[in-house]
Amino acid sequence: MANLKELRSRITSVSSTMQITSAMKMVSAAKLSRAQDAITAMRPYSEKLSELLQNLSATLEEGSESKFAEQREVNNVLVVAISSNRGLAGAFNTNIIKGVKSVVNNRFEGKNIQLYTLGKKANDILKKNFTIAKNNNEIFDKLEFDEVAEIAEEIMQAFVEGKYDKVMLVYNSFRNAATQIVTTEQFLPIVPTEPEENEVTLDYQFEPEKDQIVKELIPKSLKIQLFKALRDSFASEHGARMTAMHKATDNATELRDDLKLQYNKARQASITNEILEIVGGAEALNN
Repeated sequence: MANLKELRSRITSVSSTMQITSAMKMVSAAKLSRAQDAITAMRPYSEKLSELLQNLSATLEEGSESKFAEQREVNNVLVVAISSNRGLAGAFNTNIIKGVKSVVNNRFEGKNIQLYTLGKKANDILKKNFTIAKNNNEIFDKLEFDEVAEIAEEIMQAFVEGKYDKVMLVYNSFRNAATQIVTTEQFLPIVPTEPEENEVTLDYQFEPEKDQIVKELIPKSLKIQLFKALRDSFASEHGARMTAMHKATDNATELRDDLKLQYNKARQASITNEILEIVGGAEALNN
């Protein structure tokens, strides 16, 4: 059994760790609340815009398709991996790395793969095995639409120029503080949805022309899609970190209580030994 000095030192260390993890949990909880409100407010707009765009794209006349919908033979693929800049978030970043490797190995094996990493953690790991076309760690310092739109425009331009034949997004989609789902979705080219059988098709009236509206909506929709993915990831990060720090605090509390029990037992044994020594010494003097 460890001596009393060692146990006191370990109790102090664990208590200090518990205070840190508890503080980090509260900070993440506060950030999560704001991030959750942002993504919750954004989702209906993003989903409705995507639905509207897909419905319109499906009704375009042949030959009027957008340059962002061009289907090409897939040789060059860009995978946009969205992670975080900081750790201590459980399996948040590990799952993104696994998701990227799964996409590359299962869907694009043998293709020329390049990565655009948004977040330091994914970049640090994935650069060992993949070609990093670009990395942006600063985007989460100021997560605003204008900043994300510049990244989206850069990716869209690379697709139009033929540098990439397909662009995929890999990110954590936020469900709740304890659940983040690794999501893989196609960013480019856009794929118009085919109407299902017996599905009611809405009859839109257009002003100005349909083609012009679609051409203006597509770039905006793509920027919104990337912005939503980053918002999802941002909320997921704080949810994962809050959950991880909550578990870490609980584990530290349990360990501290166990150490205190060991300390009390060791102290009791030490006191008992001292009493026995005193009693033994007194009996020796009496004899």
